[in-house]
Amino acid sequence: MFESIRQAWAAIEDDQLHGILAAIDRPAPPQWKGFYLGSLRIGWLAPGHVAPLMANLPSCEVSDRGLVWQAAHWDAGTRTLALARAAQALKDSGWVGGWRNELYSYWGEIEHAPQPQQPHHFALERAAFRFFGLRSHAVHINGFTPDGRLWCGIRSMGKATDPGRIDNLAAGGLPAGEEVLSCAIRELYEEAGLPPELAQRAQPAGRIVTRRCEPQGWHDEALLVYNLLVPSDVVPMNVDGEVSGFLCLTPRQAMRRIGEMTEDAAGVLAQGVLSLRATGRQTH
Repeated sequence: MFESIRQAWAAIEDDQLHGILAAIDRPAPPQWKGFYLGSLRIGWLAPGHVAPLMANLPSCEVSDRGLVWQAAHWDAGTRTLALARAAQALKDSGWVGGWRNELYSYWGEIEHAPQPQQPHHFALERAAFRFFGLRSHAVHINGFTPDGRLWCGIRSMGKATDPGRIDNLAAGGLPAGEEVLSCAIRELYEEAGLPPELAQRAQPAGRIVTRRCEPQGWHDEALLVYNLLVPSDVVPMNVDGEVSGFLCLTPRQAMRRIGEMTEDAAGVLAQGVLSLRATGRQTH
């Protein structure tokens, strides 16, 4: 099904794609402090975040490792309530912005796609994840035409992060309680107007991690990558107002515009193409 796409992207070197993936996964700065749940490191804190977090999250202690939250013996529900109170206080004092009233689950640095029934350590308002430096999960979908061109969305100028930059066909954070494929189908409708019967054909294409400093704190996200074959007669159309338009780029055009893409979108594109190549080798 994707053979023509593999052929269209054949001129793009593997080393270039691997280089993109390496560039989006950075180590935490040495002056940042680890945030621990008992003995388990769960995040990274900017130096200026330690004091306000200690003031608003009971049972936190400073150690030579960083900031330790002595809540390992609590159940997930109790941790979730304590973090909700802390996040609300941090929001009220201006430390956390862009509040979404949407929870993310924190599963830790797992090496596989999470499922809603999988026990989590806690849930937390998504806007607070960067302040705490926690690993979140998101779903991103590459949309390829049969001749190998790539559909990309242009983020609305009203977006809080990366306004106006080139993005994947559709992408979104994985809310607590939602299945990964269900999230992909929903995002493909909301951002690109694709019906569920087409969206559900999206194929898993691996998982990558993107880590970097952002103004809100430490961004650490596992991206669950999908590839979707978009029929030639289908033109994406945004529904939710978060995308201002779409581009349909040849492989060479896409690679020339990597610098205009969000870091996440560039990594997802690289992973999607590498996955197609790996699948092609397995079937020959």
